[in-house]
Amino acid sequence: MAIEKVVVHVDGGARGNPGPAAVAAVVSTPEGESLAEKGVYIGEATNNVAEYRAVLLGLELARELGAREVEVVNDSELVARQIGGQYKVKHAGLKPLFLETMRELRDFDRWAVRNVRRESNERADALVNEALDEALGG
Repeated sequence: MAIEKVVVHVDGGARGNPGPAAVAAVVSTPEGESLAEKGVYIGEATNNVAEYRAVLLGLELARELGAREVEVVNDSELVARQIGGQYKVKHAGLKPLFLETMRELRDFDRWAVRNVRRESNERADALVNEALDEALGG
C-alpha cells in the first residue's frame, strides 16, 4: 500500500568545508512512525552541497514509498529558504542542485519545506555522523 503523505527529515554535513561529507534522510508518517532511513557518504563536498544532496536523497526515498505529499524538514535555513523561494540561489555550485530539487518536488502533488533547529533533527544528524565515521574509519 502506498503511503499518501510523509515527513522527511534530512541532514547533510561536511567535516571541514569543503571536506569529507555525508547525507542522510529519515522518512516517517505524519504521526512519527519511521518508514525508511538511509545515510550515505558522498566524498568531498561543502556543507551546503551536502544539505541539497540530503534533500534529494529524502525525496528519492519518499518516491520509492509511493508518497504523493512530502514535507521536508531540515536544519539548513539557507537551503529551506532557497527551496521556499525566500532566498535567491547565488552560488554557481548550488544552482544545479537547486534546479534538480525543484524538478523532483514537482513530482509530488503537494510539498513543503520546514527549517528546524539541529536538536529537532537528531536521527538524520546521527546517520550523517555514522556514515562519515564508517567512511573515514573513525
